[in-house]
Formats: sequence, structure tokens, C-alpha cells
Amino acid sequence: MSVLKTERLSKRFGEVQAVREVGFEVAAGEIYGLLGPNGAGKTTTISMVCGLLQPDAGKVRLKGRDFWSDPQASRKLMGVVPQEIALYDDLTGRENLEFWGRLAGLGRAEARDRAGELLETLSLADREKDVIKQYSGGMKRRINLGCALMHRPELLLLDEPTVGIDPQARRNILEFIRKLAAGGTAILYTTHYLEEAEFFCQRIGIIDHGQILAEGTLTDLQRLLGGDQVFVVEADCKTSQPEDWPGFKDRFRVLQKLDQQLVVSAVGGSDPAECLKQLLALPVRVGNVTWKRPSLNDVFLQLTGRELRE
Repeated sequence: MSVLKTERLSKRFGEVQAVREVGFEVAAGEIYGLLGPNGAGKTTTISMVCGLLQPDAGKVRLKGRDFWSDPQASRKLMGVVPQEIALYDDLTGRENLEFWGRLAGLGRAEARDRAGELLETLSLADREKDVIKQYSGGMKRRINLGCALMHRPELLLLDEPTVGIDPQARRNILEFIRKLAAGGTAILYTTHYLEEAEFFCQRIGIIDHGQILAEGTLTDLQRLLGGDQVFVVEADCKTSQPEDWPGFKDRFRVLQKLDQQLVVSAVGGSDPAECLKQLLALPVRVGNVTWKRPSLNDVFLQLTGRELRE
């Protein structure tokens, strides 16, 4: 049974349909990445899953039970790490952990012991008595994550937890999250960093304009573009329209067209060598053709016509 299952979740704010019939599942020990640009509907979806927003339509089920049948019990199953850091700057790292642990229902002694355990795990034991305003951005992110883990949730909701931190701090947090999943925690991870989703998400849902456009493993998504055949053509395409080239539409699908570059995927599993030969013979001045493995950004371009970070 899935730890989390959403069914046709929808939410409107005035004239804006923020989320439209979104459905996915997250199993124990799985990291499910919800991937999309800013404004795609990721945070609204997280807010409905954790009960901050009530959906206009659809269901959120935790271990088979409807969230709103017992919201208090549902919230005890999950930990939430918001995009904005939710800490008290004038409290120490330990005091923040113990405070949020008590709010989650832990007794005083249990909160103290659990805070000590997490401080060690997060490599912050030597800074536990320092107030949060003295912490670096990466340290704040780690304590923010620790606060959500105080009550040992079965489901962890992470809304872009690595925004605004340096690469080393990001790697540390991602490794820590992967270890949580290996221990059986179900993780819903929202991001617009494609490299994070490629790095450790077992399954990925691509969301844009409030809708899930595609879902599956990285391999599943790559198959949408013809397996491993994506080509970058360096050529003067400013005044050219590929769809007008004889036979081009039968052999290639355009993912992106710029003035000096054309990104295409092969249609029908064509031989890569033959594809390269055909692309070099295009009726424009071609400088170079590169064959690469499709990325999530290539998939997103195909589905939406825009970059992940737009």
C-alpha cells in the first residue's frame, strides 16, 4: 500500500487554476520527485497534501485513509520542510528542534533525546548552543530538515529544500535525504533543479500549469524522446523552418529551436550513425552535430516548449 496517494487534486485561486486533477503515489522508501518550473503548482500541491489548503476537488490518502477524515492523525504521519526556512532566529539549534518536537507531540525528555540524536546525525552537535541567526544558510536548512524529523514521520514532504545554498551543502542534504529513504521513509520532493531529480528520485512527475504532464522513472521519461537519441545541431536556423525541410518531420522531432541551435530527437529508433549523416546534410549551414543522452530538461522542452527554469 502507498504511504501517500493523491486523487484528482484541484485548486483554484480566483481566475487561476493552480492545480488541475493531479494524481500520484509515493511508497515507503521511495523518493518521488515533483519537477517543474516556478509557478507550476508544486507548492500548492504540497500545501494540499499536508492540510494547509483544502482541495476544491480530489482526495489525499495517507496509508489508505482520507486525510480529512482525521486531520490530526494524518499530520502525525508526516513531516513538512517548507521552501521558506521556518526557524526562530533567537533560539539555538537545539531549542528549535525541541520546540518543534514538542509541537509534534513529543514529551520533554523524548524531545531532548531526539534533538541530540538529530544534531549528531546532521553534524551540528558542536553548534547546538549557537542561535540560529549565527548559522550559515546550509546549516539552517539542515536544522529546518531536522525539525520535520523530530517525531519520526513515515512521510516527508520537501518543498525545494536546497534553494539558495552552496553546492557542498546541497550535496550533504541530498545524501541525508537518500539515507532517510533507504531507511523506509516515503519522500515527496519538489524541485525545479533537474540535476537533483536525476540524481536520486526513483520516479518523477513533471508538472506545469498545475497538471501532471508525464510520470515515471528517468528511463520511462527518456523513452518519450526516442530512448537515448537526442541531437544538438549547431547551425544557422534563424530564417529556417525545420518543418518545411523535405522528409524532416518523418525522421526527427524538434525539442528546441534557437537562432544558432536546433535540438531534436530521433523518431522510431533510427540508427544514430544514420541520424548524424542526415542531420549533417540538412539544407542549412551546419557547424556541428552532437549526440547526447536525453535529460529531464529535454523531456520538459518536448512537453511544454520551455526550459525548466523559465
